Amino acid sequence: MSARPSAVARGVLLPLALAQFICSFAGSNMNVMINDMAEDLNTTVQGIQVAITLFLLVMAAFMIPGGKLTDRYGRKRCLNVGLLVYAVGALISAAAPGLGVLIIGNSILEGIGTALLIPPVYILATMLFTGTTSRARAFGAINAAAGIGAATGPLIGGLIATAISWRAAFIFQALVIGLIVLLSRRSLEDPLPADPTRHFDVGGAVLSAVGLILIVTGILAADNNLLLSLGLLVAGVLFLVWFFVSVRAKERAGKEPLLSTKLFRNRTSNLGLVTQNAQWLMLMGTSFVVAAYLQVSRGYNAIETGVIFTAATVGVLLASLAAQRLAQRRAQRTLIVTGFAVTIVGIVLLIALVRVSQSAWALAPGLFVLGLGIGIMLTPSVNVVQSAFPEAQQGEISGLSRSVSNLGSSLGTAIAGTVLVAGLAATPGRNYALALVVLVVVGLVGLVAGARLPANRPAAPEPEPAPAD
Repeated sequence: MSARPSAVARGVLLPLALAQFICSFAGSNMNVMINDMAEDLNTTVQGIQVAITLFLLVMAAFMIPGGKLTDRYGRKRCLNVGLLVYAVGALISAAAPGLGVLIIGNSILEGIGTALLIPPVYILATMLFTGTTSRARAFGAINAAAGIGAATGPLIGGLIATAISWRAAFIFQALVIGLIVLLSRRSLEDPLPADPTRHFDVGGAVLSAVGLILIVTGILAADNNLLLSLGLLVAGVLFLVWFFVSVRAKERAGKEPLLSTKLFRNRTSNLGLVTQNAQWLMLMGTSFVVAAYLQVSRGYNAIETGVIFTAATVGVLLASLAAQRLAQRRAQRTLIVTGFAVTIVGIVLLIALVRVSQSAWALAPGLFVLGLGIGIMLTPSVNVVQSAFPEAQQGEISGLSRSVSNLGSSLGTAIAGTVLVAGLAATPGRNYALALVVLVVVGLVGLVAGARLPANRPAAPEPEPAPAD
């Protein structure tokens, strides 16, 4: 190629990072528009919570099949199809007359589009960038975009909703998708040809998706009907058990299942997946809890709520920009453990400082520290998991990795959101604190998992920053 290596690298990374940005943005920008959307669509805060959670859940449920399809149809083709489905969903959401149509456009179509386009992002980054440091640089850029998207979602969404309408936020998403399509056509090439002969396990895809959907739906139902909640949770577990039994049966018969059990025999990857789930559960759970509390209990509008989240954005950005230097100076385990410790401190500050002052700016220190902690550990967690497997298994592990992360996002909104919404009207302060305490417990679980990762040395600097030809 005639372009300088650094220019080539930027050209490849830009559409990948933008794709991750807009998907993470979509997962958090609705948090600051809860009141506006509920009023316009004639629904409740709980109704908007359901739509947000279902979007995150559909992503998680279909991310594994999405990763698997990249082997059969090609990574770039799946990326493009995902972008198209996402854009259609965004435009339908912008025109939604009620909650039902919003769920079709945002929760279902945007969720499926994301599940198709995100696995190729991480697979292409893994294949095009070789070596721990160059891959850390690529994942640093992509995960910076993920963290910034999640953290700036409230700010950008608040600005758009206040200046124009919440509907314009979905049009903004469609415009960004159009830009990604243009950029990817010029710079991205699939490093491996598609293999149309690869088997796709439809039955496994259905079983895994139904199981995950039932479990998260059961959590959402907890504040209304405990018996229904328990029934859904039990049914979800049974479907997932059925899924893993079918996987084992297919492997014994010499057939290719949706997900190989070999992926779960890697201790390093398993621990890394736990940390990924916990990170996104904490980030998205905190985002929903703080945004809902400020709007419903304190009466803040979309832009006021969004501006407050700028503190988290700054924290994520500062840590993510330092990802490459941190990877060279500190072991990945150290970064992950440090990230969890800092994030837990941030959540504790959110609990403590809200009692000190009625000003929403009292939350800024906690949000900044939380963003800093999340930014420190996002890249090493992904790098640990993706680097644990060869190229032949990148489709599977990428789908599983993104599924676990997005399941964490949906669980964060479902679990912490349910604790908050259950008593938001009667006891807002108490339920705000309880919801955040739940997230602290999750952080401790992630910290323990990170501490059990194998010790490794910092990555040595590499002379070649460009993607592999």
